[in-house]
Amino acid sequence: MTATSKKSRDQAESIFSKTQTQSMSLNRIISEQDAVSQAREAKTARLRELRLEKEADEMAAAAALPASPKRVGKR
Repeated sequence: MTATSKKSRDQAESIFSKTQTQSMSLNRIISEQDAVSQAREAKTARLRELRLEKEADEMAAAAALPASPKRVGKR
């Protein structure tokens, strides 16, 4: 009877260990994906800010230039 219970316990521990290893691997993969996603979002936000700043500077520069006079004449 002791041999049977030891065998059952060993099987249970083996299955638990395998499940735990899979869970840890899955958690690691998820955390890596989260890190990549956060880095992508941060980069996108930084690039968006730079683009909007550039567009605002270009609009300000365009507004500061005097409007070019239209030519009036014969065709």
